[in-house]
Amino acid sequence: MKVRKQKENNNRVRFLSADEEKRLHEAIRSKPEWVGHEPELDLALHTGLRRRSMYIHLVWENVDLESRVAIIPRTKNDDQVVVPLNNVAMRALAIFRARGDGRGRVVRNAAGKTLTVNAHWFIPAVHSVAITNFCWHDCRHTYASRLRQTGTPLGNIAELLGHKGLAMTKRYAHLSISNLHEDVSRISNSTTVAPEPISETAANSFIN
Repeated sequence: MKVRKQKENNNRVRFLSADEEKRLHEAIRSKPEWVGHEPELDLALHTGLRRRSMYIHLVWENVDLESRVAIIPRTKNDDQVVVPLNNVAMRALAIFRARGDGRGRVVRNAAGKTLTVNAHWFIPAVHSVAITNFCWHDCRHTYASRLRQTGTPLGNIAELLGHKGLAMTKRYAHLSISNLHEDVSRISNSTTVAPEPISETAANSFIN
């Protein structure tokens, strides 16, 4: 029987807070049956790859460790996506590299076996630390949200996520407002107000 694919809710934005991520990592490390999956979480949070792209389509032949990029030749939108790899993603890849021979699918378990998109460990780990309303696709939201909070332009985020336009990416637009609070806080009642400009007639009178 064919399993019906769950449709992504494009109007929903749920991302991990720093505290939630810390608790989730601690939970994964606390159980032997989960600890080997920690690189999967790191790679998801730091590349924004969809689950199928990460588990099935990410292969070593399309990973350039020297240039620190990974290529997904064909995504959900039928487009190629080039993913820059930060230090956390590189560490996760180093672990996966040690589990295989550097060929074929990247994501493997501690025994070197390739994994399916059914991350059976994920939901129990999330529930164990009382993180609510969070699913695997929200790792992608977390990646995009953090990019926006650091000031990354929406166009760049759209390119990194493989969006064909800005319509879907705009859901993250409001998150950048948090970075403006520091600037606004510099304005207070004690700030010296610039004087109103004097008229041209008054200016000429003053000069003369």
